This record gives sequence, C-alpha cells and structure tokens, in this order.
Amino acid sequence: MAAGVDGVLLAGGCSCRAGAFKMAAEVGGRPLLSWGLEAMVAACARVIVVAGAQAENVRRLVSGVAGAELVVNEDWETGMLSSVQAGVRWVRSARFFLLPGDMPLVRSEIFAALLAHAEDVVIPACAGRRGHPVLLASALIPGILAEPPGSSLGAFLRRRQCTVVETGDPGVLADLDFREEFAKMDARLRAEKWRQP
Repeated sequence: MAAGVDGVLLAGGCSCRAGAFKMAAEVGGRPLLSWGLEAMVAACARVIVVAGAQAENVRRLVSGVAGAELVVNEDWETGMLSSVQAGVRWVRSARFFLLPGDMPLVRSEIFAALLAHAEDVVIPACAGRRGHPVLLASALIPGILAEPPGSSLGAFLRRRQCTVVETGDPGVLADLDFREEFAKMDARLRAEKWRQP
C-alpha cells in the first residue's frame, strides 16, 4: 500500500497478565502476532518486529514472512518504551507506523485513512478513544530515543500536537491482555472469517 512507509510491530513483553506468551497463542486459527504482522506487511514496505522476553518464539513466528525484520530488545524488562526505542532505531522511511502485536482487528483501511493526513503525529480513534496504529514522522525519532526510562510513548506524545482521526472502528482499541479475552476474540475471528485468505 505505502511503499515508502516502515512499520514497527511490538512483541517484546513477557505477557504476564495473559499467563502465557500471548503472541504465540492461537486466535482465529493462527498465532496472535500474525494478525498484526499480516496487516502491517500489507501496508508497509518493511516491518520491524521487536522481540524481547521470548525472542526465539517471535523469530519463529516471523520466519519466512517477506518484508519482516526482527530486532531484539535486550532491555525489554524496563518496559514498552524500550521496545519502541529499539524498533525506531531501524526506521528508514520519512514516516512510520507503530502497532502493538496484540491487536488482531486492525483493518488495512485504517492505515490508508491515517496516511491521508500529513501531520507529524496521526492517531486513530473510536468514539473519542485513541487507539493504534499510530503514524509518526521520523523526525520525532531523536526525541523518542531521548525519552528517559520509566516514561512512555504516551507521555512523549502528550507533549506534542496530535491529529486524531475518528474511524468509528473498535478494532483500533481491541487488544488482548487477559486469558479470558482470548476465547471471545477467537470466536469472533472465526465467526466473521476475519481476513481469511
């Protein structure tokens, strides 16, 4: 879709709240990570997948996927910001998408809708709630890298002017953190034949 746009897909956490490594957990007949990876590969020239706690498991999940590159965040225990920083170091495009790996309902139309805006920070929303993926100008990368440990990407973005795009799509908010959420998401993806080939 966007030959000049990179993507950063975050898969570096330990999935403590889920009780198991959630990126490899099957929902809708495939590993959770593969949903976001498929969406980003379709929208981006390159997808930088950031692994951490389960680097070898993530490596297996992305193996053979054209356009996907693995980066290992050795400091994953310090929090998600460190994974963001590890990923953005490898961005080469003028703008890039950032997406957590536990969001299987992000549609390709969302990426296109965000790309229609030229501002430095473009964020999708549903009913006023901000979600993902976020589209960022690469000129912001030095600032992201300078953000101190203990901070977050959200804190960084709150200090900047953001363009919020109302999508009406709850998929931009739907992530999976807890074990009980997986069965519901699995049933939904199977019932709707979500993005089946």
